[in-house]
Amino acid sequence: MVTVYFDGKCGLCTKEIRYYQKIAPAVLFSWCDIARDPSPLAPLGISQADALRWLHARDGDGKIHIGIDAFILIWQQLHIGWRALAILANLPILHPMLGWLYQRFAAYRFARLDHCQIAAGRS
Repeated sequence: MVTVYFDGKCGLCTKEIRYYQKIAPAVLFSWCDIARDPSPLAPLGISQADALRWLHARDGDGKIHIGIDAFILIWQQLHIGWRALAILANLPILHPMLGWLYQRFAAYRFARLDHCQIAAGRS
């Protein structure tokens, strides 16, 4: 089972997670809205601010995947079209570029959401 730690107070994040929930077999994922309840993060040593800043997911072996790697982990569990996207995103030439783009977008989004700034102690 893959556990996904997502920002349930972000409209864009919530819309995307709802889409994944709709298309994914329920037995494959556990979804944790860490904006409303950060307690699942404590045993992992992940701060709420970091989890709000970047998507985090934990695979069945307990390994944490962050940012683009979390998306790739999710896509690998979905139907064939999404698995193909995961393969493409993991290519050596694309992976660093996608990671860079995701980090820039995530920083932009994080800086503009009040609940993220509160979690970071910058209200």
